Amino acid sequence: MNGIFAIEKPSGISSSQFLLKLQNVLMNSTVFSKEIQRATAERMQQFQRETGKVPSKRKLRKVSKVKMGHGGTLDPLASGVLVVGVGTGTKKLGQYLSGTVKVYESEALFGVSTTSGDVEGEILSMHAVDHLTMAELKTMEKKLVGTLKQTPPIFAALKMNGKPLHQYAREGLPLPRAIEPRQVEIHSLEVFPDSLSTDHSYQLLRPTTKESEETVSGLSHQSNLLTDTLYFSKQYCDSQGWETEDARVESPLVLSAEQMHDLVQKGDEYRAPLLHFKAKVSSGTYIRSLISDIGKAMRSSSYMVKLVRCQQQDWALDKQNVFKMEDFTENDEAVWTEVLEKVLDKGSAVDIKEEMVQAQRKINNLQQELNAQAQRDLTADGTISEPAKKEEASGAGTKRTLDDEGEKNLP
Repeated sequence: MNGIFAIEKPSGISSSQFLLKLQNVLMNSTVFSKEIQRATAERMQQFQRETGKVPSKRKLRKVSKVKMGHGGTLDPLASGVLVVGVGTGTKKLGQYLSGTVKVYESEALFGVSTTSGDVEGEILSMHAVDHLTMAELKTMEKKLVGTLKQTPPIFAALKMNGKPLHQYAREGLPLPRAIEPRQVEIHSLEVFPDSLSTDHSYQLLRPTTKESEETVSGLSHQSNLLTDTLYFSKQYCDSQGWETEDARVESPLVLSAEQMHDLVQKGDEYRAPLLHFKAKVSSGTYIRSLISDIGKAMRSSSYMVKLVRCQQQDWALDKQNVFKMEDFTENDEAVWTEVLEKVLDKGSAVDIKEEMVQAQRKINNLQQELNAQAQRDLTADGTISEPAKKEEASGAGTKRTLDDEGEKNLP
């Protein structure tokens, strides 16, 4: 089997680990194991023809497993569409690594920035949230949509002169040079109505000791975090008659010592305002940076707690053309093999859910036909079938009853 398909990666596992898990499932199937055996035999014959020797296991390693790759990684925290190439399909994955359109749905919390930009990082800064309004938040749908210069945040996994960017912030050191912005395209941005709600289950990251509280307080005044350039889209700036795309936004509102103390005192009961949105973006767009930009534009800070890749090119969760791991592990091999072959042949146009139902129905009908044929074969061989046995037994019982009655009527 060769081609491209998409599968939904769950949160909590890296793309490479998930791909390895999928590879193991496919390798244990009959159809792929036969292909591996055939490829191995061909490789052995080729090696023997060329060298006159038997190849070692290392020489056969490449053909002894299903060749797979993915068209764009998802972080362990993220879930959603993972495009997979199998066999010669891996050569087509390049078209998914750049120049593709992706759709993400994300949730974040206002008031905190972290070293990684998400819930798994360490706190870098904390800012006020009492001033946030939905009216201002909805303006982001215009200010950030279009051609946009996006600066990787200070907490990005990038280095400058061999030192992680966030270390400069933590040590209070100026950056050796400015972080170069990258041009991306935000095709659409939809802020959902539940944004700014505190009715959710996410606990805000917060300092747990007096020492960490003081560290965060110092970082909140760190110039590296506060002067990082924020850009609005070219289209929005043009509509405002601005000559540059630099966002005209004041610095984030620093969390006061009293607010910090109150937040710590509330502990796990505290809930920060939620940011919930869906964005259609170009390749190379940092969703964490987009979240950071929204936080800065709102004179606060923010970090990601959930990310779902809803779509990549024509593969989309709502189009029913994306497999789940359960499709392979919880269904008969004959069922998913037929559907996978169809997807590899016809691509994203296949409705996987519907095809799985039809394939299962076909297998069930075939099994019923085989059972019926087996029954007919038994009867044709002269073996009495169960219905015939019951009929004969019934007839015998009736005959005995009539005979008994006849005997009773004899003089």
